[in-house]
Formats: sequence, structure tokens, C-alpha cells
Amino acid sequence: MRAAGGHEGALPRLPTPAVALPWDDLLALCLGRLRWPPAAFWAATPREVAAAIGRAPAPMSRAELDRLIAAHPD
Repeated sequence: MRAAGGHEGALPRLPTPAVALPWDDLLALCLGRLRWPPAAFWAATPREVAAAIGRAPAPMSRAELDRLIAAHPD
């Protein structure tokens, strides 16, 4: 009998378990402490929320930018 994926004896890949987003905490922080109106919260991107709470990713280095420019020339 063939397993999923077409390989004899291969086990099917299991999906990576999702991590629950702490909606209550995010709403309390953005609507309460930061005093965002609800429309601003729901319109914000995850990166904007991360920046607002001080957890934005580090900016891209010049070497990373140069690598992307070389990989995707216009």
C-alpha cells in the first residue's frame, strides 16, 4: 500500500500546530493602553502592531538589501 506522497512506507506530513494569537491581550493593549480607536486596530498590519508594542523586527542590513537587489533585478 502506498502512503501519502507516493513513496512506499513514507509517513504523511503532519501540519505544523498553529500558535494561538493572544487577541484579548492585543485588544487590551492597543485599545486600552495605546488608546487606538477600534478602526485603527483592525486596519493595522501585524508589523505595525509589533512596532507599536516595541517588538518590531530589526531593520534590514545593507548586505541583506544588496542580496535582494542582486536576486531580484528590475
